Amino acid sequence: MRDGQPLALFLGDYYARPSKRGGAWMNAYVQQSGLFGTKPVVANHLNIPKPPPGEPTLLTHDEVRTAFHEFGHALHGMFSNVKYPRFSGTSVPRDFVEYPSQVNEMWASWPEVLKNFAKHYKTGEPIPQALFDKVVAAEKFNQGYKTTEYLAASLLDQAWHQLNPSEIPKDAMAFEAAALRKAGVDFPPVPPRYRSPYFSHAFSGGYSAGYYSYIWSEVLDADSVEWIKEHGGLKRENGDRFRANFALVAVVRLMR
Repeated sequence: MRDGQPLALFLGDYYARPSKRGGAWMNAYVQQSGLFGTKPVVANHLNIPKPPPGEPTLLTHDEVRTAFHEFGHALHGMFSNVKYPRFSGTSVPRDFVEYPSQVNEMWASWPEVLKNFAKHYKTGEPIPQALFDKVVAAEKFNQGYKTTEYLAASLLDQAWHQLNPSEIPKDAMAFEAAALRKAGVDFPPVPPRYRSPYFSHAFSGGYSAGYYSYIWSEVLDADSVEWIKEHGGLKRENGDRFRANFALVAVVRLMR
């Protein structure tokens, strides 16, 4: 912290290994709590291929964005300042969990941040602006597909969790087809991002009826980043305000 006192312990577990599940995630192994006097122990887990001995670890653009995203979750956990562990870190309403992570993800393409890591691993030269412009332009390709597949999965999540126990279908795929048709997103070329038999976010990952939160958080993060742009960019005062505000928003939503 600013006064030199320890804030948290962060663990980086970035490489893939045979015993590790796929994907990328943040874990809080110890929750911050004023009640118990505990500081957070937070980890980021990714699945970056480990290079041969003596070779550097080179990340794709997607892997960089994922690392920034997960570290946003880590910051959420490390900046926690609550009394009760029930409300610590990312233990907030689902429509707010992805907000700090998606804001942090957006910094990866800011010039003042990009210059610190986007360098040629042999020459040290920064990424050419023309090349990076192409990377940014490529991200806009196929956004219709990406948005539709995400919304289809979100609507499917809602359909499953609006059922009464007596309405649980025996044929999951028939129910899925009917739900997508009712929502107007039954378009075979663009299936849901996750189909019912393996929709782990909705059934075992804590996003029950809340998978919509990623796109909702995009609204929050876009507003926040625009505010920061309008108020001088990446400077200490803006960071302090962002840190205080996302803690405040979490508390307000928990109290509703």
